[in-house]
Amino acid sequence: MIKKTDAQPPEKFTGIELTDIPKSAVGVKAIKSSLNHVVGEVGLVKGIKLLKNLNQKYGFDCPGCAWPDPDEKRAFLAEYCENGAKAVAEEATKNRVSPMFFSTYSVPNLAKLSDYEIGKKGRITQPVYLPEGANHYKEISWKDAFTLIGDELNGLDSPDEAIFYTSGRTSNEAAFLYQLFVRQFGTNNLPDCSNMCHESSGAALSETLGIGKGSVTLDDFNHTDLIIVMGQNPGTNHPRMLTALGEAKKNGSKIITINPLPEVGLMNYKDPQNPLKWVGSGQDLTDLFLQVKINGDVALLKIILKLMLKKEEDAPYSVFDYDFIKNKTHGIEDLLDDLETYSIDYLVPQTGLSLEKIKEAADLIINKKKVIICWAMGLTQHKNSVDTIREIVNILLLKGSIGKQGAGTCPVRGHSNVQGDRTMGIWEKMSDDFLDKLDANFNFKSPRKHGFDVVNSIEAMHKNKAKVFFGMGGNFVSATPDTEFTAEALRKCNLTVHVSTKLNRSHLIHGKKALILPCLGRSEKDIQSTGEQFISVENSMGVIHNSQGHLNPASEHLLSEPAIVAGLANATLKKSSVNWTKLISNYDFIRNEIEAVIPGFENYNERVRVGKGFYLPNNARENDFKPTNTGKANFSINSPSEIKLEENQFILMTIRTHDQFNTTIYGLNDRYRGVLNERRVIFMNPKDMEKIHLEKLDLVDLTSHFNGEEREAKGFLAIPYSIPEQCTATYFPEANVLVPIKSTADISNTPNSKSTIITIKKR
Repeated sequence: MIKKTDAQPPEKFTGIELTDIPKSAVGVKAIKSSLNHVVGEVGLVKGIKLLKNLNQKYGFDCPGCAWPDPDEKRAFLAEYCENGAKAVAEEATKNRVSPMFFSTYSVPNLAKLSDYEIGKKGRITQPVYLPEGANHYKEISWKDAFTLIGDELNGLDSPDEAIFYTSGRTSNEAAFLYQLFVRQFGTNNLPDCSNMCHESSGAALSETLGIGKGSVTLDDFNHTDLIIVMGQNPGTNHPRMLTALGEAKKNGSKIITINPLPEVGLMNYKDPQNPLKWVGSGQDLTDLFLQVKINGDVALLKIILKLMLKKEEDAPYSVFDYDFIKNKTHGIEDLLDDLETYSIDYLVPQTGLSLEKIKEAADLIINKKKVIICWAMGLTQHKNSVDTIREIVNILLLKGSIGKQGAGTCPVRGHSNVQGDRTMGIWEKMSDDFLDKLDANFNFKSPRKHGFDVVNSIEAMHKNKAKVFFGMGGNFVSATPDTEFTAEALRKCNLTVHVSTKLNRSHLIHGKKALILPCLGRSEKDIQSTGEQFISVENSMGVIHNSQGHLNPASEHLLSEPAIVAGLANATLKKSSVNWTKLISNYDFIRNEIEAVIPGFENYNERVRVGKGFYLPNNARENDFKPTNTGKANFSINSPSEIKLEENQFILMTIRTHDQFNTTIYGLNDRYRGVLNERRVIFMNPKDMEKIHLEKLDLVDLTSHFNGEEREAKGFLAIPYSIPEQCTATYFPEANVLVPIKSTADISNTPNSKSTIITIKKR
């Protein structure tokens, strides 16, 4: 039996406070929290300037979530959310991490700090280098840094020994140049954060609808009859979605929420853009809450499908859209045959719900014509995640709720340009059509062998099959599963390089040699040889729009991400058909090349300068399913959860606190769950706590179990909470150590961060 243990269990807990869970989200407390954070990080005057331009036309795009901005009218008061304000404040912070800082603090000592403490150190001001065997980063020139990387890359036995990771904050322009450089270098090793979040969505939607993106627009929320929100916590992860849900409710839409935790934001919220609504009872959002067991979603959806079928049989043509099914879909007979093999009595226990509750949801779906289904990582990080999302599509296809105003699929991306990066070619297995166009435009032959995704990259580094890791943004070691295994993998590399704005843990878990390359933030001016530049991004609904920072850079030594890619390419590629220096002199040149390679970007430079930007083509939105293997929208056969828990075992899902964006920790509070000043907690059903003799705030150790292996995370405080029995939740990245590297979703290979089997032992 293999034992892997959390290397940094806490020695003591101080200051934890449990408060009443608020009855409403946003409102005055959110506004106060936003302002306090902004003023504390950047000061009042700079903070006002910062927020005034956030998510406004001709302003800069929030580096947080990818929820779209309104096409037309935008709120002057606050077209951003609490966590968006925190994100830009952290980026614009007054704190600095200079070469003197690194000469003062050693890497081993910095590594002892928490992720929160590391992040608060501030913006990195200059490139720094950690030689082999050294404990302190030291200043290095950009020229020497690029030369060092180029020499290391060119010294590899094969280009496939290098990994080029991308974070979702990277702009379209930087991402396009980055993938072009990597492919001219000779590999498709382009893992990105999509591999860990919505890869399951892309796989399911591409197979069934012919496009790996959602089909709805923001305006569809104004015309829908029913919105179903699954595996998602908008109040924390993308709070501006609450405005769209509130407007839909005003227009008569119903909302069903399906989630293991009752998240405050989906129950009631107070519109921060309307001062008249900052007080009072707020607006109720959810009409029906289904508190499903973790990973009980396929079983739930199958029951709903069976109830829909029963109603259709009892009252023909009352539920199914037969014209749509006949003309636009394939495989309905196989779907209906498969439904007959399951009994409702078999499926109900997997959901943790009463049949009466499920019937309420089915009745709403049956009686509404236009349905939108939204989801996030609560659905995408399980072994059968692709099945879950395909089952969502089955329901929508039966209703004809695809390619119709007010209806369709809505996977909500949690990072600002993660969808745009994929559009630009950041993927380890891009289509031959994309690569053929890339080759024709740049006169070279790109590799066709598929590269490594995130999980495969970690395993390759661990086996010494990959020796250089380059991270374009992000905090790789804290974002990935199996923390100790990932750390071991990175330490085996000859060189690790991170393009970053702020200090994070990945700078401290490094290869034999390490570089940190500091870049401009979204809020900062980007000045190249022809003048000030803007970038572009793509939101969750396929809108391309511009983003231009207004603040002076945190340091004169920062480079933009496109400039870093160009410097890397010039130092590495001995023969290149690309004039990298010209491309970054004016980003219009980059956009011209994107237009030549990627469909939908016609007149890119003209259209992106229009305030709201432009929509990319979306075949599912247009009711055209020709890109699928059948030329039609495909029904599919899907399986419920295979998880079998033994006595005293639990299923664990990792979640964010309200003071957090991905791996960036803004503070130690989870206001909407009533937990203050502490992160190492585990939420449990009170009955489960009683069964294993735990009291509130008892100290426990967590052990995960997978294929005969055990991983341990020590020192968590047990908190009784509203969550289904045998289900638990705790925060990442603290619990990532428990997620096995080989526990991944079928087809998408996404880490199963929402379905880890654990046991709990009292200290």
